[in-house]
Amino acid sequence: MDRPSEPLDVEIAVVGGGPSGLVAAVALAEAGARVALIAPPSPPADHRTTALLSGSVEFLRRIGSYTAFANAAAPLRTMRLVDGTRRLVRAPEIAFHAAELGLEDFGVNVPNGELVAGLVGALAEHGGRVERVVSTLESASAEGSRIRLVTADGRTVIARLAVAADGRNSRLRAAAGIKARTWSYPQTALVLNLEHSRPHHDTSTEIHTETGPFTLVPLAPGRSSLVCVERTAEAERLAALPDDLLAAELERRSFFILGRLTIASPRQTWPMSSLSVDRMVGERVALVGETAHAFPPIGAQGLNLGIRDIAALAEIVARARERGDDVGAHDTLARYASARRADVFTRTFGVDLLNRSLLTDFLPVQVGRALAMQLARDVGPLRKLMMREGLRPRLFGGA
Repeated sequence: MDRPSEPLDVEIAVVGGGPSGLVAAVALAEAGARVALIAPPSPPADHRTTALLSGSVEFLRRIGSYTAFANAAAPLRTMRLVDGTRRLVRAPEIAFHAAELGLEDFGVNVPNGELVAGLVGALAEHGGRVERVVSTLESASAEGSRIRLVTADGRTVIARLAVAADGRNSRLRAAAGIKARTWSYPQTALVLNLEHSRPHHDTSTEIHTETGPFTLVPLAPGRSSLVCVERTAEAERLAALPDDLLAAELERRSFFILGRLTIASPRQTWPMSSLSVDRMVGERVALVGETAHAFPPIGAQGLNLGIRDIAALAEIVARARERGDDVGAHDTLARYASARRADVFTRTFGVDLLNRSLLTDFLPVQVGRALAMQLARDVGPLRKLMMREGLRPRLFGGA
């Protein structure tokens, strides 16, 4: 009979092998901690893309991860918003240009497969400080100054701090007794990649419709990713169309701004929902990414918000280690919760409000939305403030 292996004793255990978990493992290792990453061997195939805004790109450069997938990244130099509704009151079209802030671009768009592969490669370069535990989490329990994590294959990891990056259905969050509130929308996102006959000019175009955003994001010359948020039945109808009929439908919905379209990837559908938690920390547990907050794909806020979680946590951990403090102690985690509270609340609330404003026919909401877009287009200081806050909010970080 095999004897169980000795427990792995580390300073920090990260649970989750998606982008947030991989970034957290690298960032905390860069902060000087010895880290265990508990995750299955590889995530399922994901044909989506992720827009990384400049603050995220800067952070990934700082921890040495960006170059691992930089060749697959397409720059985003213009962000264009179009009111594609047919309602009585419509917002004006608006385009934000990175050059207005003296920037080369707002960020980049990266295929998720390339992003994860690059982050795995970056993690391998930290082999002396990060140990991979190839399994899933089975249970976790805080025991005084440590937290004990047991994997599905019976291995034990003991740490001072556990970081929950294991997604919306997080086992670690549940084990910590942190309650999550979820709510759904009558929408599903159809996600795929396209080839097109006209250049995208490094412009991301988000067309707001009565059923949700229709977003085209540059990938490579002559190639873009699409996120089409529709009523669930309509999204499923679109997903079942032959390639030629789907391409024709998407050409019409995009107002032919990219010319002729060709379907260039498998299709995926994702029901739209949001998630928030009653607290970002538990006993010896910190939440990051979609374990703590999730919402519809509007304004490129999802993973960027998670990376700001990780950046704040890594900074707080580094300072705690410099002072000789316990990285998983209540005071350390309280600093992290305080640093992230306002940013997480405002982004979750803002995206939920914007998505609901697209779905409602209530006239005062339409007027308010149109007025806000008008001011953002015409009032220079407000315009620049919106761009700066979208990229790197002043609430970012803090320890």
